Amino acid sequence: MIDFLNRNIFQPHPELLVFLTVALGFLFGKLRYRAIALGAVTGCLVAGLLLGAQFKVTVDGTVKNLFFTMFLFALGYKVGPQFFRGLKKDGMPQVINAVVVCVTGLLVCWGFAAMLGYGPGLSAGLLGGALTQSAVIGVAQDAIGNLPGLSADQIKNEENLVAIGYAVTYPLGTILCAMLLANVIPRLYRRDLAAESAALAAELDAPGDNPDLAEGYYEVVLRAYRLERPDLVGRTIDDFEQQQKALGHRIYLTRVRRDGAILDHDQSTVLREGDVLAVSALRGSLVAFDARTHIGAETDDVDLLGYQTETLHVVASDKEQLGKSIAELRREPFMVGVFVDKLYRSGAEFPYRLSTKLERGDTVILSGPKRLVDPAGRALGKPVPTSFATDMLWVGLGIFLGGCVGIPALTVSGVPISLSTSGGALIMGLVFGWIRGRYPTYGNVPPGAQWFMDTLGLCLFVAVVGINAGPSFTSGLSEAGWGLLLWGAVATVIPLVVGFLVGHYVQKIRFPILMGVLAGDQTTTAAIGAINESSKSQIPTLGYTIPYAVGNVLLTIWGAVIVILHH
Repeated sequence: MIDFLNRNIFQPHPELLVFLTVALGFLFGKLRYRAIALGAVTGCLVAGLLLGAQFKVTVDGTVKNLFFTMFLFALGYKVGPQFFRGLKKDGMPQVINAVVVCVTGLLVCWGFAAMLGYGPGLSAGLLGGALTQSAVIGVAQDAIGNLPGLSADQIKNEENLVAIGYAVTYPLGTILCAMLLANVIPRLYRRDLAAESAALAAELDAPGDNPDLAEGYYEVVLRAYRLERPDLVGRTIDDFEQQQKALGHRIYLTRVRRDGAILDHDQSTVLREGDVLAVSALRGSLVAFDARTHIGAETDDVDLLGYQTETLHVVASDKEQLGKSIAELRREPFMVGVFVDKLYRSGAEFPYRLSTKLERGDTVILSGPKRLVDPAGRALGKPVPTSFATDMLWVGLGIFLGGCVGIPALTVSGVPISLSTSGGALIMGLVFGWIRGRYPTYGNVPPGAQWFMDTLGLCLFVAVVGINAGPSFTSGLSEAGWGLLLWGAVATVIPLVVGFLVGHYVQKIRFPILMGVLAGDQTTTAAIGAINESSKSQIPTLGYTIPYAVGNVLLTIWGAVIVILHH
């Protein structure tokens, strides 16, 4: 093994070192304390710095640029619908809070870096780590590469300092953000996140809805009963279902076996004594109905209960249904026998309530009998087949057009100002993601492909950055000084405190929602996990998605802005 290392096989085969770095990085990323983990991105950067210092291998810059551009397009694609949705009137308070936090973070990092005499590299590293935005690394390095008057060695040194500054400040920035929002601020203000989240959840449910019924909405049951009681004999299926609907129950007769044969489903079918009925219902509704009393004995009928069901992904786009709450949708005729299993917004599962309103681009997971689910999907929007094929025409064209948009540059005081190819990819990702939300027949990028471009793309990029910066890590850290850690911690806290004061005293945002907004402002995934854990609820996530989209865009752009400010 020692001989293997001494030979340094990575010198002629740097690609092997990249994959070893990613493997170790994901291992490091699993280190966790409660809801806070180091994370795969930081793990890959740390692994890259360590292995790079050991083996002193240089990886071609084209490789990291390829993965970073792919990552930024995927990021924009994921948050695009929510970013543009935030520009609407109802999303503006959260957008304003995100802008306040991001601008404050930029000014604080700029001020500290100027006070400490940092160059563009350490300034960008401080900003990226303190505000927990990994994309700053790539954007800042692109901007440094375009600065005039720097030699190749100076550019390389400044680029390496971006990674070093980020590696020093990011872990503590993540921990402080999570602790401040999940524990410190609630305790200082003597607020019980769990109690307030529960109270807010109750308020958000539609008036008059039974809380038990709302909870049971996730639990669909299917039972078979032999018709023995006279209550249903002579009545049609539709008559029975309408009666139960009037009583506030969701109970449906999905199939009927008569004289040994299963009948084709027809709402006008008249029920006879001895029929075996397949009953689909919410668990709470079925218990309240007491099927044994009103139908007869329960029986096990494999063929009757084994009818074909479907789980369908539907992208909400029908104008008549947009803006309706889940409670209102449940009362629509096309939703008879169809249930909402999950709701995704901006690519993440959204903790919906009965009062949650459907927005354009939401992905709704419907389940139920295939004959009922398909029409319901068409009524809500565009059913999307769960295909594993990625529309590479869409992805490739989007990244190419984004790069073309990012290339042109204006020159200000000798400094070229442009989006860069990576920044252009982010902007085009936002646009293409927004188009996909409105017209879901275009650009299928399944979750697995999004994960590859988003998470793995960024991890491969930072792995290469770490490997290239590794040989200069010790000298760079000595140049930065451990004071960077302290100032990075302060730069994490100040923007969050400012955002909290604005949100709490000026905007009057409800406390659990505000904690989610602040986590989104600094795009700290670990923080929203800690907040949800502390609140024992998913309610804070309702404030996370719009600020997360806005924060990702602004903080990424700040990577280039702070380089220009400190040149």
